[in-house]
This record gives sequence, structure tokens and C-alpha cells, in this order.
Amino acid sequence: MLAIDPTLSTIYNLTSSQISHQFFIPLQHARSLHQDLHNRTLQKDIKRDIDSYTILTVVDELYPIVLKTIKDSPLVLYTRGDVSLLQNTPALSVIGTRSPSRNALNKMKLILPKLIEENWVIVSGMAMGIDSYAHQFALGNNGKTIAVLGGGFHHIYPKQNVTLFDQLSNKGLVLSEYPPSQPPARFHFPERNRIISGLSFGTLVIEAKEKSGTLITVDQALDQGREVYAIPDSPTIPESIGCNRMIQDGAKLVIRPDDILEDWNMAKEIWINKS
Repeated sequence: MLAIDPTLSTIYNLTSSQISHQFFIPLQHARSLHQDLHNRTLQKDIKRDIDSYTILTVVDELYPIVLKTIKDSPLVLYTRGDVSLLQNTPALSVIGTRSPSRNALNKMKLILPKLIEENWVIVSGMAMGIDSYAHQFALGNNGKTIAVLGGGFHHIYPKQNVTLFDQLSNKGLVLSEYPPSQPPARFHFPERNRIISGLSFGTLVIEAKEKSGTLITVDQALDQGREVYAIPDSPTIPESIGCNRMIQDGAKLVIRPDDILEDWNMAKEIWINKS
């Protein structure tokens, strides 16, 4: 559609049949598209969202280039907060189990302060557990952090993180590919994981159980050609088994921040040119 109508303006003047013919799509889909394009309620909702949030489309200059290289790039990003963080390099996604061990915060204290000090952006999903810890740790250390949500801004999940959402909106950035009125759904969370890993140079797993949903983000990161890091721990601790397995399968073992910084220093020039 962009190739034929770069400004996406003439499409509003076409009939369903013309849309079907001009853009080579089935007539049934063309009718649905035509109906949405001329839906007054939908137009009103979009105008309201534009007034309330910064909305980036895949053709906008501020849209992060690194997301354009991943499979199924989000066409639209709804954002609230400091949009300039999307241009900040480098970024590290920090993820893990929703039920972390007592030692999880100590692991973060071992790795993250030096990265935050060197202006790394911490990216996560604002879920309970490790995600929330990562955002809170960044904010508490005057760092930069981005949260990628699995629903719209009017439906914060989990509800316990409404205060964290407000803090991130004021001191960091919150984004979602879902419209503000869209409630979260189970399948949204695996979908949003590709954005978490896609924004980042690498993904660091703090803790993960053997069958953790965290591993979905790891798979996305590998598929995107991103670095994958994991912190090891005793095999007697359930929250560490996923990390230990990842290391067995080729993830880089991390016991100090320099384990990540060394990789960045080697790849920095290529990554910056790419982004």
C-alpha cells in the first residue's frame, strides 16, 4: 500500500472495489478496510489517542530502526514518556521468572549498576517478579528504562504495577503495539516479547524455571540475531534451572558486567551503524 500510495491519503477516496483492485486484496477484506477507514467512532478514538500519547508508525523518523529489521515489526507503537530513549544505544533486555528467588536482587546488583552507570537502557515487560525488579532497579539508580506492555495503557496489567507504570511514564518510557483501549490477552505477551528483545543489543536472563515463559523471549532474541546472556546458580534452586539449561545450550554465562561490556565493545561499531 505504501508503494502505491506513500502518503496513504488517496485510499480514503476509493470504493471497496477500487481498494480490492488497486491493492490486490480480496473484496471481503477491502470492504472491512473501507468500513474502518470511514468509521467515525474509530476516527474519533484515534484522534483522542493522538492527543493523549505519542504514536509512532513504522514510516516515522522516530520509529526505532532496530525494530524494522525483526520479523513482524509492529506497524504502530503507542508511547508514553521519553521517546528519545528509543534512539538510545546500547539497550539490554533484562527478564526472568515472575516468582524470583530471594537472591535475584543480589544478582541484579552484581551486574546492572555498571551498565546503568554507562548509560545502558534497561528494557523489560513490567510483569511481576524480575521485570518489575529491573525497572525499579533502573529508576532507583537514576538509569534509563523502557517497559513494553502486553495491552493498552487503559488496562495496566498486573494491577499492582499501576504506580510503577506512572513512574515509568514520568522518568522512562512505556510503549505498546496495542491501542490504549485494548485489554491484555494471553497471546499478547508472547507477541510483545519480540519487541523487548528487538529493541536490545542483548537479552539477560536473571532467573528462569525450566519451563519458564521467559524462554519465549530468548527464542525471539536468538531468531533476531541478538546476544543472549544468563546468570548461573545452584542446580538445587528451581529458579535457576532455566538459566543453567540456557548456558548448556550456548547462552553466554555472566558473572560480572564486563562479560556483557566486552561483547558490546567488539560489536559497537556494527550495531551503531545498523541502528
